[in-house]
Amino acid sequence: MSSSSASLAPFKHSTFRAVWIASLASNFGSLIQTVGAAWMMTLIASSADMVALVQASTALPIMLFSLVSGAIADSFDRRKVMLLAQGFMLVVSVGLALTAYSGVMTPWLLLAFTFMIGCGTALNNPSWQASVGDMVPRSDLPAAVALNSMSFNLTRSVGPAIGGLIVAAFSAGVAFAINAVSYIPILFVLFRWKAPERNHTLPRETLGAAILAGLRYVAMSPNIEKVLLRGFAFGFSAVAILALLPLVSRDILGGDALLYGVLFGAFGVGAVGGALVSARLRQSFSSEWIVRGGFVGFGCCALLLAVSPFAWLSLIALLIGGACWVITLSLFNITVQMSTPRWVVGRALSLYQTATFGGMALGGWVWGLSAEVYHPSSALLLAGFTMFLGAILGIGRMGLPALPDLNLDPANRWKAPEVELDIQPRSGPVKIMIEYTIREKDVPLFMEMMNERRRIRRRDGARNWNLMRDMEHQERWVEAYHLPTWLDYVRYNQRMTNADVLIGDNIRRLHAGPEAPRVWRMIQRPTDRRYPTEGLPKDIVDLHQ
Repeated sequence: MSSSSASLAPFKHSTFRAVWIASLASNFGSLIQTVGAAWMMTLIASSADMVALVQASTALPIMLFSLVSGAIADSFDRRKVMLLAQGFMLVVSVGLALTAYSGVMTPWLLLAFTFMIGCGTALNNPSWQASVGDMVPRSDLPAAVALNSMSFNLTRSVGPAIGGLIVAAFSAGVAFAINAVSYIPILFVLFRWKAPERNHTLPRETLGAAILAGLRYVAMSPNIEKVLLRGFAFGFSAVAILALLPLVSRDILGGDALLYGVLFGAFGVGAVGGALVSARLRQSFSSEWIVRGGFVGFGCCALLLAVSPFAWLSLIALLIGGACWVITLSLFNITVQMSTPRWVVGRALSLYQTATFGGMALGGWVWGLSAEVYHPSSALLLAGFTMFLGAILGIGRMGLPALPDLNLDPANRWKAPEVELDIQPRSGPVKIMIEYTIREKDVPLFMEMMNERRRIRRRDGARNWNLMRDMEHQERWVEAYHLPTWLDYVRYNQRMTNADVLIGDNIRRLHAGPEAPRVWRMIQRPTDRRYPTEGLPKDIVDLHQ
């Protein structure tokens, strides 16, 4: 399959196609609203940092609430979560339009409305991104992620220019009203979508436990941690262009809302081009070199905007910046999705968003303050050099990994053992011990495999993992860990993927015993409780008392 046909393969799936088209309309309205809010702030506020805070106020909720939203996405019906989020943003957008029409808008009130829209986005995004894997097969997932980025950036190519024209010809209030109407198609499609049933054979985790499980999974997944660090660095530095673009139009190029919209549109055109070539780039270059190119290209864009007195040169710079934006961020997203099983993908994506949008929120404030104290050109120059430093981050251990080709579907090989005790879901703690017989010549390879086994066990919820060697029988090894309750033990085993099972299979091949490794499942019992004494000899009863 050619790279172009592979890039469009997700459109063969009707659900993805319908949601993509509806999202196109919603993104179009969001871009018009963004232009209206940014330009309105230039009219009602006198300081540059307030203008930059419009971008920060949208990114901040995503940083603050994405982790909770990710836990919700993994625990509840994602379609219903998206309906709730889209409906909330519709209501807020109507309130924003009415406030603008009434003429009582203030800078802080505008920031409050954009913050609430950001809250809706924070709730929606993890469920939306995690749902892509429910709409297309895993083989089409990278292309689907890139197409979603292209959907947003297609509207970026014309939406800002149209938004600038609407604001210049009418008012920001009209732009806000158009955004409110744009939520209707996506609400309609989501309402009609019959999402696949998610089999919950176990009770749903509490929100706190789900959040901790997501944090633990990411903390024990080095490849995802690298994405979070690079995403934060990219968001922090790259947001300078989006945050300061209204000031570039007004103060550096001497333009109006229409020019701002055209500049923003050029950024979108570049992003569409980046989405179209991203598949070919992934085939030709490593992930790390693509990300480095994204940092360097965006840095060059910032430097050109800082020194260019010509609109045409700024447009060229923004074409480059838009392409680097979508190529880099979509690669981050793809890496997280391809490295994470379905049971925790919403939380992993939410942590990625927390890191990236946290960088954007902090960067929006830092670059806005720099533009206020010095000048927008000086802030863009500094941001450009910061992006070059972000490219250097990938040298050494922080380099982005190659896209994994792992089978992360549930293994479904575990069967609950038959037990004689009356075990309840809350019974515990449960101690697991596995005995291996390992020949001396296989010990180095066994230790290497057990190190990976330790990471997987702890990542999925096992506690107090340790490996012991018998001092009297040197070939005898015992692996031990525990889970807080029997329910946690069952949930832990159901999380195991086919990729995880391969590690266990390789370890068992090193086992030299005549039978399979022996497994003990023990439940801890306290000795300081009072137990029934009926039928016991009197001297033992007296001792017990």
